[in-house]
Amino acid sequence: MKAPRVAIQGTKASFHEAAAFKFFGKDIETVECDSFKQTCESMQHDEADYVVMAIENSIAGSLLPNYTLLRDYNFSIAGEVYLPIQLHLMALPGVKFEDIKYVTSHPIAIRQCIDFFDQFPHLQVIESSDTAACAKKIRDEQLTDTVAIANTLAAELYGLNIIERRIESNRKNFTRFLILTREASEESRSFNKASICFQVGNAVGTLAKVLNIFAEERINLSKIQSMPVLGRRNEYNFYVDIEWDDLEKYDRALRMVLKHTVNFNIMGEYVKNDQV
Repeated sequence: MKAPRVAIQGTKASFHEAAAFKFFGKDIETVECDSFKQTCESMQHDEADYVVMAIENSIAGSLLPNYTLLRDYNFSIAGEVYLPIQLHLMALPGVKFEDIKYVTSHPIAIRQCIDFFDQFPHLQVIESSDTAACAKKIRDEQLTDTVAIANTLAAELYGLNIIERRIESNRKNFTRFLILTREASEESRSFNKASICFQVGNAVGTLAKVLNIFAEERINLSKIQSMPVLGRRNEYNFYVDIEWDDLEKYDRALRMVLKHTVNFNIMGEYVKNDQV
């Protein structure tokens, strides 16, 4: 059986590839992309079977531009992955902490380690586009005065030594990733979670009516995110994640919600997978 082609933002051994491994296993073909838009383009042009896309972080919050990509490309959400974010300081073998002059990583990873670096103000911090790419650069250019902030996967792949473990300020940090595919699967109705998007009229109580329908049918709203409708004042797209135990109540709730919404779209129905 052919290994699935999975598009990720970033380099091999990035957190996106770690999320892909967690969902699919390690028998995949990783398609490296420079941006989230490029991951979508790769699947649009049949260069990938799936996209792994970060959608929110427990510290940094929602990745709002990615909601726009979900709507623009209209791919189906086939699953989700929650990945604990553990950040380590790594360098070439033999490099000691006192040799370090520069620290490089993705700006979000750097911010998540700010308490650690407050202790070492002499270190110059350099932002980059990807955690794993920083580790790769140290290996490729044999940088003996530079360390990267990345995960254990990057240290293993690029032959670096971890000289300080778990330097993130918050040890309960995780990122939620979505698994995207071109078309929704019709094979099973065993799903118990969905991501939907809709608009409501700009009148008193319209959004409350929709939310009350879910409450009355015992449908749990695990997330709600609003985004302005481009070019329309006071109009918003609402992105909502819902969970349920009774499939009939979910179906009934959707039929009623359709009466109070416009541009309603089921972005994906899938199995809840929130284990970190």
